[in-house]
Amino acid sequence: MTALAFDVGGTKLAASTVGDNGIPLAPLSVPTPTTGVWDAAATLLRHAAGDRAITTVGIASAGPIDTTAGTVAPVNIAEWATGFALVDAVQTLFPAARIRLVGDGAAAALAEHRHGAGRGTADLLSVVLSTGIGGGLVLNGRIAPGRSGNAGHIGHMTSAYGVDQCACGATGCIETVASGPATVRWARSHGWAGDDAMALCADAAAGNRTAATALERAGTALGQILASAAALTDVGLVVVGGGFAQAGPPLWRPMLAAAARYGRLSFLRDLRIVPAELGPLGTLTGAGVLAIEP
Repeated sequence: MTALAFDVGGTKLAASTVGDNGIPLAPLSVPTPTTGVWDAAATLLRHAAGDRAITTVGIASAGPIDTTAGTVAPVNIAEWATGFALVDAVQTLFPAARIRLVGDGAAAALAEHRHGAGRGTADLLSVVLSTGIGGGLVLNGRIAPGRSGNAGHIGHMTSAYGVDQCACGATGCIETVASGPATVRWARSHGWAGDDAMALCADAAAGNRTAATALERAGTALGQILASAAALTDVGLVVVGGGFAQAGPPLWRPMLAAAARYGRLSFLRDLRIVPAELGPLGTLTGAGVLAIEP
């Protein structure tokens, strides 16, 4: 059996064959184009598969997704935002393969549970901070997908700090407050002149007041949302990953403080919020685990 993992994100597309444990063996990636997304994805998948007979494909996609219909409608991929039949499209490339689809947050949760910061726990919430904010749940050792596959999609919980309209059409989603691009936008609107989230984090660490305030605002908003999500799901562990999670203490200190301040119920007092361990390959690893597990 040759299994393939495929990760669809707003910033990049990634694919790899995987080992018996689901871990990617030879990851390939390309930037997500603004147009011709499927053409780029199909080329990537063919290169990743090579001349191997692919028998199963695990797909992790930015959402929303619909696991029943096999469609994805990522808010950060404009060309697919109204819906794209991704499972059918992948099936045309690998007609004999079993195709399985989950949200990228759920894939990250599965990967961290099996191979990362969640090893040995039964329940966890995974949060991915990047271009957007994704999330997923593992309950009793298994992905909890929900009715349509979107359970744990924490990026579209409403934040008290949120005043901007989200790409999803709602106003105030945490994604408009604490994703990398949203935090950069807020900093720029308050006089910061840097280029991107990486520069923002560097400036905050160097003592730039506006950059530090932007990250403090994002971290505080995230902490409130994480406390609320933990109260709803009764998980004892939140694993936070994604590129923007690498912002360091200027983001993490206010996030942990806010989670403690708002998580006042007795069952929340031992809530742990920890960095993801699997780094940029976390979501692709989750897709790989999905591909190889029954």
